[in-house]
Amino acid sequence: MKSFSSRLICSCALLCAAVPLFAAPAAEASQAAPSDRTVKVQVNDELLKFPEVQPYIDAQGIMQVPLRVLSEKLGYQVSWEKLANEIEVTLVNKQQSIMLVTDQQQAIVNSKKISMESAPTVYEGNTYVPLRFITETFGSPIEWNEPNQIAIVETDGQSHKPAWIAPPPAPKAAPKAAPAAVPVNEQIIQTANAYMGVPYVWGGTTPNGFDCSGFVRFVYQAKGIELPRTSAEMHSEAGTQVTDLKVGDLVFFASKTVNHVGIYLGNGRFISATSSRGVAVDSLSSSYWKARYVGAKRVL
Repeated sequence: MKSFSSRLICSCALLCAAVPLFAAPAAEASQAAPSDRTVKVQVNDELLKFPEVQPYIDAQGIMQVPLRVLSEKLGYQVSWEKLANEIEVTLVNKQQSIMLVTDQQQAIVNSKKISMESAPTVYEGNTYVPLRFITETFGSPIEWNEPNQIAIVETDGQSHKPAWIAPPPAPKAAPKAAPAAVPVNEQIIQTANAYMGVPYVWGGTTPNGFDCSGFVRFVYQAKGIELPRTSAEMHSEAGTQVTDLKVGDLVFFASKTVNHVGIYLGNGRFISATSSRGVAVDSLSSSYWKARYVGAKRVL
């Protein structure tokens, strides 16, 4: 399992549960776009049941959860109020008060503004928020169980096994070797894409689990190209700095210092091992990554 932790590069953002809303016309409510992935939420050893709508993975790969069920399970009283075309949701317990507004990317926690990875949205009359907000705001760590697609919220501070076991998937065919005629940078991309979804592991350097630099180094090493071990060393020692990005370039991100690296795919996209979703594709123009982007290096 991999831990959603605020110390990792993909910062934790917020937790969810469903607040039934008015029967709003489509023009008045923001509509999420669920994927076909079935995901579940568990609190300690209890698998939560969402009677109205279900958690889902959105188009950006962020797990969104309907707000009320989980919030009440964690001891919060939930109320909502319609404000013009938006919904204001308030969560209260003995320790803190949390206020969210749909389509606004900031929450107010005990009068302090906190930025979220994505804004709360409305889908099928229910309010959704990104799952990772719970780590920082509700104070409960989350373990993501990749094989069973379950987010386990650990309110008692202990590790818990998944309360539901997914049927075994059909065997995956081994990645095919790239034809000799394929350019090396395209081979790099093919190899990187073959490991999509591999879980994040702090210090991981194998297909059993990668961290960001471990993933990049593994992909390039498979093509006979040696890179330094950490993202900071790659940024300072490897290749040549470029501004006209090409497929296969390394892209770097920093929070004060360089601490994340990915492989450029073209069209403003890159692939990297993230702490929240494992190996995944993101956009350089997204608000999160754009604010942290510090440049690119060419090593091919």
